[in-house]
Amino acid sequence: MHKIPVLLALGLMLVFSPFAHAQTLPEVMAQNADAIAKPSRQTIAPVIAAITATGDPAAAVVLAAWAEKGLGLRQDGQFFLIVDQGDSWALTDLSGAAAGTAAKGDITQLKPNSGVRGLIAGALVQFQLSDPDPARRIAALTAITRAPEKGHLAALRAAIKGEGDADILSQKQRLERLLTLQFDPDPAARIAAIDGFGSDIGLDLRAALNPLLASTRQAFATVPAGANIAQILTVGADLSAAEAYDLLVAASLAPARLLAEDARKSLESHIENGKVGGIAVADLGSQAARDAAYSALEAAGIVPAAATEAEVQAALSANIFADVYTEPNPQITSAAKAALGRIETRLAGMQALDLTLDGLSLASIYFLAAIGLAITFGVMRVINMAHGEFITMGAYTGYVVQLFVPNYTLSLIVALPLAFAITFGAGVLLERLVIRHLAKRPLETLLATFGISIALQQLFKNIFGTQARPLTSPAWLDGAFVMNDVVSISYIRIAIFGMALIFLGLFLLMMKRTALGLHVRAVTQNPAMAASMGINTARINMLTFGLGSGIAGVAGVAIGLFAKVTSELGSDYIVQSFMTVVVGGVGNIWGTLAGAGLIGFLQKGIEWFNPSNTLAAQTYMILFIILFIQIRPRGIIALKGRAAGD
Repeated sequence: MHKIPVLLALGLMLVFSPFAHAQTLPEVMAQNADAIAKPSRQTIAPVIAAITATGDPAAAVVLAAWAEKGLGLRQDGQFFLIVDQGDSWALTDLSGAAAGTAAKGDITQLKPNSGVRGLIAGALVQFQLSDPDPARRIAALTAITRAPEKGHLAALRAAIKGEGDADILSQKQRLERLLTLQFDPDPAARIAAIDGFGSDIGLDLRAALNPLLASTRQAFATVPAGANIAQILTVGADLSAAEAYDLLVAASLAPARLLAEDARKSLESHIENGKVGGIAVADLGSQAARDAAYSALEAAGIVPAAATEAEVQAALSANIFADVYTEPNPQITSAAKAALGRIETRLAGMQALDLTLDGLSLASIYFLAAIGLAITFGVMRVINMAHGEFITMGAYTGYVVQLFVPNYTLSLIVALPLAFAITFGAGVLLERLVIRHLAKRPLETLLATFGISIALQQLFKNIFGTQARPLTSPAWLDGAFVMNDVVSISYIRIAIFGMALIFLGLFLLMMKRTALGLHVRAVTQNPAMAASMGINTARINMLTFGLGSGIAGVAGVAIGLFAKVTSELGSDYIVQSFMTVVVGGVGNIWGTLAGAGLIGFLQKGIEWFNPSNTLAAQTYMILFIILFIQIRPRGIIALKGRAAGD
């Protein structure tokens, strides 16, 4: 059953107010009944234009019904909107009034083909573009953008005049310029449209401009008048001799090249009295002689025309080769080339900005992952190989919280402090049971924490399995902040960047404004002197290790929002964390920040040059860091005090 949506019909009928016109809709339909009953794409276009030109509010309803096979023709020549009721049709006349029912044998259902439906859809655009509902107007613009046609241009220009919504007006004007540069026959209008885009770098604009600079490679005896030449080509530099001669053959400016095998067969088959083409067989030892013999046979019409090597070279020298724009107007191609040049310049700046945002995002992730390690390494000089597992522990904490708190925003609020508390406790426990008993024995500490790292990974596998567990971000973190087709950054990464700044501020506040921070700084610079001043260095070491582990847990929650939460999550970041600490400067928060920035930007820069091979990027980055440490072994910002003396 074919029904016209009531809302669509009402919306389309409200588009135009009644106004004076030469013919009414019923008159146009009656005069063109035969064409409407048996339409073709070639003959129906004027009829559709006449229906639209009536200005009748019902015109849009009739066209929409026709396209959906909801228009019928009665035997007396009257048109009706029809709805299938099984064995009969429910009728509505063109004014919208109910007209009863009719047997199916009395009504011919009009079924336009795809070509006619396309013309009807183009005519409906002008109604949809002026629909009172902004959503319908935007939908019409979207439909035109996906499949632009020449017929849309006039309707779009008409719809611009009465548009009251500033945003939709801007979209209409931009789309009108796109269609103008593609379909308008007036070169001046097309050039004005191209210049009107200004600093626009939209992908659809580039897609519209590039065909204007499409070219074909051609050969000429002389350059034809009016040809829009993109570039004159030099044989040997811009194209090979073989390619150039193929162009001559295609343009019928030269015969096909004479192949050695064809020449041999032709000469052998035309030997007469020991000669071929007047040249003795004994004298055919050189290529020049064989070419001369074939040319003689060719002149006599005995063999087909073919170019010898000498003739090929002569033809290449005598003709001109060029890339010719398919767009015949040179002013249009010049405007398109200038516009694409501006776009390329702006694109380079946008790509640099996008790369900067990516580098900042990655640097903030590395900073969060490394800040805890920097604290413990700087104060205790402990290489904690289990630091990555504290990150994993924090991520799994977030996952478990979401099992009990289905509200993702609330679960995130709960997970962050809980992850800190759990990993803080785990860090204190590790320091009490292991690290404290291996003081000043760095190799044993490294091996012990490495073993604990493996044990924790296996524990995570036993509890959570080997499959990745989801840590879902709140809805307000979905999507990305998009500036244009080039620059975008996900809201999750923006949130992580903000979190990194918050932790930096909190850490500085703690270190500068609290007694714990004062004691930590004292122990970091000179533990013996700090102990002599009454500071409990063992307690400070324990709290410091717990603090570093707690921050790692919070980093795990943040990282888990965009990375897969598995037992190996932390191991993916432990290497970068150590590199961040070492490059930045051991035990210095500003050094850690600088190290994270250097590594983040370096990695993204290398990936930009070689985006298909991230493993190579990691390798090059490590090599760079090795060289950097050779030049500056204490890092970007070297710590004063005990670290400086080690």
